[in-house]
Amino acid sequence: MSVTLTDAAARHVTRYLAKRAKGVGVRLGVKTTGCSGLAYKLEYADEIAPEDVVFEDNGVKVLVDPKSMAYIDGTKLDFVREGLNEGFKFINPNERDRCGCGESFRV
Repeated sequence: MSVTLTDAAARHVTRYLAKRAKGVGVRLGVKTTGCSGLAYKLEYADEIAPEDVVFEDNGVKVLVDPKSMAYIDGTKLDFVREGLNEGFKFINPNERDRCGCGESFRV
């Protein structure tokens, strides 16, 4: 089981946590929504919950709730800039389909 970050994602998270002056890492999970069924949730975490599965990559902690782990095991989190847009990109080997708008996915 693993969740990893690219160098670009780790740099972005590290900079943002420093700017916030608090936080232990990022929390990654999934929620049921959208036309394909699941959507990623990503937020900055201020504490580690007892049930969290914790991964550390490039000096950044990634916290995952156990229910989400089956859907995102093996996922790599990247931070990309495309034109004027920037944001996180999820590279998930479990994804089988993604909706046309890119907001949700199916495993």
